[in-house]
Amino acid sequence: MGIPKSILELVKGASHVVLATHIHPDGDALGSLFGLADILEAMGKKVFQYLEEPVSHLYDFLPRCNLANTDLDAALQFVEEAGEDANVLGIALDCGDGDRLGPAKDKLLSISPFVVIDHHRGHRAFGDHLWLESDCSSTGEMLYELALAMNAKVSLNAAFCLYVAIVTDTGSFRYECTSPRTLRIAADLVEKGVSPDEVAERVYDNYTLARLRLMEMVLATLEVHAQGKIGLIRVDADMLEQSGATSDDIEGFINYPRSLVSVQVAAFFKETKKGLVSVSLRAKGKIDVSSIAAGFGGGGHKNAAGFRFSDKPIEAVQEEVLEALNKAFV
Repeated sequence: MGIPKSILELVKGASHVVLATHIHPDGDALGSLFGLADILEAMGKKVFQYLEEPVSHLYDFLPRCNLANTDLDAALQFVEEAGEDANVLGIALDCGDGDRLGPAKDKLLSISPFVVIDHHRGHRAFGDHLWLESDCSSTGEMLYELALAMNAKVSLNAAFCLYVAIVTDTGSFRYECTSPRTLRIAADLVEKGVSPDEVAERVYDNYTLARLRLMEMVLATLEVHAQGKIGLIRVDADMLEQSGATSDDIEGFINYPRSLVSVQVAAFFKETKKGLVSVSLRAKGKIDVSSIAAGFGGGGHKNAAGFRFSDKPIEAVQEEVLEALNKAFV
């Protein structure tokens, strides 16, 4: 793995670092952010962990999550108070598109220099310096390599966070992105004290009753098309209200249609607000869902991608996407 020399030097030389990631952060985004924060602080750097929104209850077990700050003004004040003589650095993690930084995008990108560390195949370049590894399993895996390159200490807390990042983005090492190096890094993290059974329990055995009620509703929407090769599910705002669940609770639901033996592409349509619909695609086999997502202005990986609509009802989105999926099998 070739870490750009410029990025290695910037991270090593920074005295103050603002870390950020994409909106609606998943396990890789959060594990990467908290893991890198711990590594950088162990190197003597001052770190500000910025998040657009509070940490989801699904990941509030992560070490350091209580140190995350959703106050953008406080992040900018952190930069200002560092002073002109400080080496200030902004870093975006696991973010494939500048717009995925959310409403804070412009102010975050005003931090200079600004480094982007990402592994999404459909990445759209932004920032001043980019380290992109599209064949890498996760941003968490990249950060472990970065720590090794800097001879930095990886504490148990950092190892735990990076392990969660890798586990969640590889589907517990089930996805095609899992390489021999991925497994060796996971082994290194276990040797540092991470307990795989504890991580599995925290990540997968964390359902609330509301989440189970929502799952029942969502699974009732299951449709299969193209001789069983396409599986679709959906959730709408009414289901969330009736179940008492939140939008955080839908994480992982896409794996249910994907688990059908005949399904090669699964799609999950999520309407969390009226008129706002996001679509997650998962694939197994030869179909590249990142190219399908790109056709709708989105991106991702070969086996995992997504995009969103802000001006169409969920029924219209489902019809349009299904048409594109059917064409992929022609």
